[in-house]
Amino acid sequence: MNYIEDFRNSDRAKKLLHSIISIISKKWVIMEMCGGQTHSMMKFGLDQLLPQQLEIVHGPGCPVCVTALELIDKAILIAKKRDVIFTSYGDMLRVPGSNSDLFSVRATGGDVRVVYSALDALQIARENPDKEVVFFGIGFETTAPANGISVLQAKRLGIQNYSVLVSQVRVPPAMELILSSSENRVQGFLAAGHVCSVMGTKEYVPISNRYHIPISITGFEPVDLLAGIFETLSMLETNIWGVKNAYSRSVSSEGNVEAQKMLDQLFEPCDRNWRGIGLIPMSGWKLRSDFQEFDAEIRFNVADVQSQESEKCIAGLILQGLKKPADCGAFQRECTPQNPLGATMVSSEGACAAYYKYRR
Repeated sequence: MNYIEDFRNSDRAKKLLHSIISIISKKWVIMEMCGGQTHSMMKFGLDQLLPQQLEIVHGPGCPVCVTALELIDKAILIAKKRDVIFTSYGDMLRVPGSNSDLFSVRATGGDVRVVYSALDALQIARENPDKEVVFFGIGFETTAPANGISVLQAKRLGIQNYSVLVSQVRVPPAMELILSSSENRVQGFLAAGHVCSVMGTKEYVPISNRYHIPISITGFEPVDLLAGIFETLSMLETNIWGVKNAYSRSVSSEGNVEAQKMLDQLFEPCDRNWRGIGLIPMSGWKLRSDFQEFDAEIRFNVADVQSQESEKCIAGLILQGLKKPADCGAFQRECTPQNPLGATMVSSEGACAAYYKYRR
């Protein structure tokens, strides 16, 4: 199938929209769990085409946005050290810490470099044996295998000057936190296709059954999103629940078994703070004891960091589907991409960045 012609096909999109409009009979709230879905929805104007009875809210599915503030502050401390080359995906450089960001560290002389993969960072370590090279390993189940493989390579090759500041998080515990909250408004989920391409669909079945909530696995193009919305809405309207795969071209029930084996070899579950949300039990991964020599937090002894979030930023409420970016008094005023108060304004998957860019 042609990526553009088929999954951005206006006739297909119109048919799905008509189907959605024809079955909806009451107000519903559906949460999409990926910032990439948020941006795609805004870019193609789907939020303006869907019926008014259907409200789409935005979940904590932006890895940059949920990276804990104290980890940003730890990254800044490490990046300021002499003889350190700090490497990161580009989104992270403008994410505000308590008092600064990585971009400011680079501007004042710190060796902070943008890389496109953890293996790029490992190559920098091989080329600079007299420097400590640190990679900021952020992301959900999607990036964990690619980030983790650099640690396996470093161990295999005996590279001693490489470490990872780990901020890997898991989607299912965040979904359960939202659903168990007394303030929860979410009645159905659009799960992220790229996460499920690694982990499969099986781990969502217990959540659907426990909370009696429909979950549809979706992609990121207009036809993908509308198909996922239709599947979720169909279950809501008939008072049934379950997990539907509307992204079968990339997702199977089992997922990527080899990637899962590597994750089990490298990582173990741990409690993890999510920015703006707080501690979610067993929602993160940390390196197993066999690989702790590559843990940057241990290597640079930055365990105790005091962090302070902006009092004006409501990103945590936005990430839980309780508020929209335009509900924030600082949105487009004190908080802009040039002067962000929170990560959701600068990440390429942030909800606030999407509302700002597409003028919602």
